[in-house]
Amino acid sequence: MKHITFYLDFISPYSYLAFEKLPQALMGHSYSVTYKPVLFAALLKHHGQLGPAEIAPKREWTYRQVLWLARQHGVALQLPASHPFNPLALLRLAVACNAQGLPNRYVCETLFRHVWQGGLEATDGQRLQAVTQQLAPSRKPGSEAVKLQLKAHTDEAIAASVFGVPTYEVDGKLFWGFDALPMLRAYLAGDAWFEGAWNGVANRPAGLRR
Repeated sequence: MKHITFYLDFISPYSYLAFEKLPQALMGHSYSVTYKPVLFAALLKHHGQLGPAEIAPKREWTYRQVLWLARQHGVALQLPASHPFNPLALLRLAVACNAQGLPNRYVCETLFRHVWQGGLEATDGQRLQAVTQQLAPSRKPGSEAVKLQLKAHTDEAIAASVFGVPTYEVDGKLFWGFDALPMLRAYLAGDAWFEGAWNGVANRPAGLRR
């Protein structure tokens, strides 16, 4: 059985789509999953990147594409009232629901749908209070221990060369993006392509650097 670490941030519509479609995409394969919340903004900062929603033309394209993808894949998705937003409260709530900071699928599903279904403000105070009561975390989301655990998850992701969400890690290999689910499935199926092509690109020289 293969084990998948699924790095996610509730701010990401691609993470939501991947979360919803993962069981169907990997149907028939034996695997386990650990869901690991990370702060996407910290990954971007580490790698010197802007997020898709921070570049005006890319922001509009992102929203159009995710609405199209949701329609194509039969996933209920409505854009939140404002985006991007600060996801820390949601990330900390997820971490607070488990002693090791590893929320189960129900917790992640609840928080993803809190953001991406209904078209409401993801960080509205009353809504946050309601979803916190629903999930009944075993620890206080605002506690120092929870904050440090979320940071540790993010630092671990950076150390593993994760640069975006969603990312799925298996056997030290990283698969990035909603559109990487078929590639992940092929790896779990033992596709021989991975024996040579995967490492063949690692040391290719760059012809230009900016």
